[in-house]
Amino acid sequence: MTNQFKDGFLWGGATAANQFEGGLNEGGKGLNLADVLPGGKERLKLLASPGFDFEIDQAKYHYPNHEGIDFYHRYKEDIALFAEMGFKVFRLSIAWSRIFPNGDETEANEAGLAFYDRIFDELAKYNIEPLVTIAHYETPLHLIKEYGGWKNRKLVEFFDRYVEAIFTRYQDKVKYWLTFNEINGATHLPLLGLGFSPESEATRLQESFQGLHHQFVASARAVKKGHEIIPESQIGCMLLYAPVYAFDANPENVMYVRREADLFNFFCGDVQVRGEYPYFAKRYFEENNIKLKIEAGDLEEIKQGTVDFISFSYYMSRTDKKHKTAEEMGQGNLIGGVKNPFLSASDWGWEIDPIGLRIALNELYARYQKPLMIVENGLGAYDQIEADGSIQDDYRIDYLREHIKQMGEAVQDGVDLIGYTPWGCIDLVSASTGEYSKRYGFIYVDKHDDGSGTMERMRKKSFYWYKQVIESNGNEL
Repeated sequence: MTNQFKDGFLWGGATAANQFEGGLNEGGKGLNLADVLPGGKERLKLLASPGFDFEIDQAKYHYPNHEGIDFYHRYKEDIALFAEMGFKVFRLSIAWSRIFPNGDETEANEAGLAFYDRIFDELAKYNIEPLVTIAHYETPLHLIKEYGGWKNRKLVEFFDRYVEAIFTRYQDKVKYWLTFNEINGATHLPLLGLGFSPESEATRLQESFQGLHHQFVASARAVKKGHEIIPESQIGCMLLYAPVYAFDANPENVMYVRREADLFNFFCGDVQVRGEYPYFAKRYFEENNIKLKIEAGDLEEIKQGTVDFISFSYYMSRTDKKHKTAEEMGQGNLIGGVKNPFLSASDWGWEIDPIGLRIALNELYARYQKPLMIVENGLGAYDQIEADGSIQDDYRIDYLREHIKQMGEAVQDGVDLIGYTPWGCIDLVSASTGEYSKRYGFIYVDKHDDGSGTMERMRKKSFYWYKQVIESNGNEL
């Protein structure tokens, strides 16, 4: 079957400033959350447990995000490689602490603004559309230590100032914007999305949903402000999406996963797309003793600031049941659940489910009837350089090919899909483990977990394959 991707479909790739930029202390940049997250397997443990201290301890840990892959200095080379693949769009984030080093200043940092001017100008040279994430796990450290992160209402005001500065500066250079990266992941790992470590497990939900409410208000205000300053702008939300399957046909398990799916996949989407809290929120809040402080005008602002399109990440589905043992738990799946006997998994234990992407696209489109964009999808794997210097990553090609096929099926189903930006189109630092060895890219970067490497860029086999996919608008896979 020929995949019926529309003319002008936005093929590209995705990154985040904190995972690939580097330039830690350059251009007046302040420290942000990612700068205090150590590399290695201990990162996930620190992310998930209360009481993180937000200090850099060079004697105990290493911090790969400080260097990333040095896009800060090598952006021309990297953007030229993206252009060679034929990118129509490039997803990147702005590091908030480059624009406002502490986050609470009244004046933006000119050197930070000028850096992104150079990036956008370079992209324009090749007719690559920037897709900019405004907040991607990069809360300025000062806002975390001084104010307690997004639990504090004052961050709405600071975010207002930040978005006004970047919308005003880049109004002629950036059309596509996303407000908060994977906003619905905040209740699982509030440290990443909300910039605070819960006081305790008992208070996690109360703190997280209050922080989310502040982000909903901030996002709605950003959408309104963006439309005022850049009338032709398209501003989207960004969800972490995973279809949830019942382990079996037991109605108790079916009802359980229905509620889990509603809460994880649709709670934030309903607020940002429909402009109101979902029908099931009241009962959930009551049963979990969550009492939101909602100020006068908040709900009206949320209603008025709904997004133009929906973007999401898709890496895996989730299979679950109401009562499960530790032995049944899926190993590696970040979002919990039990092992699905019908699926294989990546080197990091993430279950691989291409059909789940078609299911996700249909579920989202059926609920919201808004254009969709897949802004993260990909396979983290160990890559090996062969004796002839090539990198034969057929496993990555196979993974992406099967997912793109299912995108084509969803388009045939009637879904309005407007773009696809696979994650880590160039190798970068993993968000979950702080590793270089968990590689996603079409471009290999010679940098390793022990800190060694030349930073040399090399095209993988998948580089040439993806070039062909883009040239053929998804018809040659």
